[in-house]
Amino acid sequence: MGEEKARSLDEITGAIVDAAVKLHQGLGPGLLESVYESLLAKELCRRGFRVERQKPISFEFDGLRFEEGFRLDLLVEGTVVVELKSVEAVSPVHKKQLLTYLRLLHLPVGLLVNFGVATLREGLSRIVNRLSPGESPQLRVNQSSPG
Repeated sequence: MGEEKARSLDEITGAIVDAAVKLHQGLGPGLLESVYESLLAKELCRRGFRVERQKPISFEFDGLRFEEGFRLDLLVEGTVVVELKSVEAVSPVHKKQLLTYLRLLHLPVGLLVNFGVATLREGLSRIVNRLSPGESPQLRVNQSSPG
């Protein structure tokens, strides 16, 4: 059909990190997360990536449906979740939060990017979801609930 080919996770995450580093070098720390989110999304789109901002995620657990259980800061190419922060230091719960998002969406990798630090190298974390074979069949994400 088209000349569109699937991009590798390394290519996607590499481009995200490169764009984030250039953005941080240009602006520095201290701005609102929404500013970094907007500019990072724009740069990734400029590079030819599909980017969704503030994507609402619904899920079902134990018979209850949560229409907007959480929102992703960025979803790139439908495969990489990017969680953005602009804080002095990320908390361990931020990494756990991203891992929860990855597990709920059955995605393999996400990036936690903290623009609030002096150098972005110390503000980058790659979170990998090792999908367990014993995942709960009761958990359904972004699926229509039956009638």
